[in-house]
Amino acid sequence: MQLVVARIGRAHGIKGEVTVEVRTDEPELRLAPGAVLFTDPAPTGPLTIETGRVHSGRLILRFEGVSDRTGAEALRNTLLIAEIDPEELPEDEDEYYDHQLMDLDVVTKDGEEVGRITEISHLPSQDLFIVERPDGSEVMIPFVESIVIEIDLEEQRAVIDPPPGLIDDRAEIVSSKEDASEDDSVEGDSVEDTDA
Repeated sequence: MQLVVARIGRAHGIKGEVTVEVRTDEPELRLAPGAVLFTDPAPTGPLTIETGRVHSGRLILRFEGVSDRTGAEALRNTLLIAEIDPEELPEDEDEYYDHQLMDLDVVTKDGEEVGRITEISHLPSQDLFIVERPDGSEVMIPFVESIVIEIDLEEQRAVIDPPPGLIDDRAEIVSSKEDASEDDSVEGDSVEDTDA
């Protein structure tokens, strides 16, 4: 099974090094010197990592056979793909590979069907589940502990506790002019930025 682990950015210096946007929680394993990676587009690879280092918070790699800036620039926007055993699991029990989460049914904690995960979007601040609703529309659900409260791989489902308005347009809005008794009837959950 293949897993996208990074995207090559721009050239760094004149000796063939490139910056990479890491897309794995295990860069020390997937992007170590000696690792052989497939590429998208395929004719660019496979690429073997010769050296790796961190500079100003960014991972810098050099590949065997790429020794100048021109060669490094030619690799820009190439996806790096690792071949992994489909039975392999992340070291942390609260982490998941994308392939484990794809096609999971999404339901609320009350058992209401929301849809099916069709894509996982990796953003700098958090990951998002792209969920296809039964009517064909899509909803984005942040993959954070306060919203995604359970991943059950055996049952093939993700259980969520969505704040008002996340999965429908019926968010409750209370005007400040309404009396206090009406204000007390509205409940909401706060959304934390803690990754699951």
